[in-house]
Amino acid sequence: MRKNIVAGNWKMNTTVPEGVQLAKDVCAAVAAEIGDANVGLAAQNCADHTSGAYTGEVSAPMVASTGANYVILGHSERRGYYNESYEMLKTKVDLALENGLKVIFCCGESLEERENGSFKEVIGAEIRDSLFHLTAEQMANIVIAYEPIWAIGTGKTATSDQAQEIHAFIRGLLADQYGAQVADDMTILYGGSCKPSNAPELFAKPDIDGGLIGGASLKAGDFMGIVTAF
Repeated sequence: MRKNIVAGNWKMNTTVPEGVQLAKDVCAAVAAEIGDANVGLAAQNCADHTSGAYTGEVSAPMVASTGANYVILGHSERRGYYNESYEMLKTKVDLALENGLKVIFCCGESLEERENGSFKEVIGAEIRDSLFHLTAEQMANIVIAYEPIWAIGTGKTATSDQAQEIHAFIRGLLADQYGAQVADDMTILYGGSCKPSNAPELFAKPDIDGGLIGGASLKAGDFMGIVTAF
């Protein structure tokens, strides 16, 4: 059985007091709505080195030492602004898994790639070149998040049919590489202007197992509106 996950990516927002209050509000709301505060902590990134003279970087062991359960890797903003390559992300994935972290691995296409029809090729390369060296057992600690770059923070959202098409495509790639069981067990999230109003339609699709939520995760009420869409 694959797990339904709604992950909040706060990005570069909130001070420590604001973040603590938001976390408390979310935990309280989850407990009230669902009856069990089943909330995990994630980091937004980790370094491609374990330790050493890398000023400003945060390593996977450092992330794990905070009590975090997950780390987000390969977000389009990291790929675009900081030139994170497939090979670098492959290293980061390995270090995260070695340190007991589960990985939320992001993939997705730009507007240009969507319009010129190369989007499946792009998404396939992102997944194959950074994940397909892993064993089937290791893949149990991976969550994939599909984020159409053209829908992140723009207010645009892929239609539920567009999102389902890509999620099914990703599950097909996994089945071809690892077999049906690994593919069926993989949690695949949708990221890209998901909000309470469109979450029910998105989450109703058979291959969409939750969301990686940006702006709407900064307000507990909005975030819980998405969580309760399940």
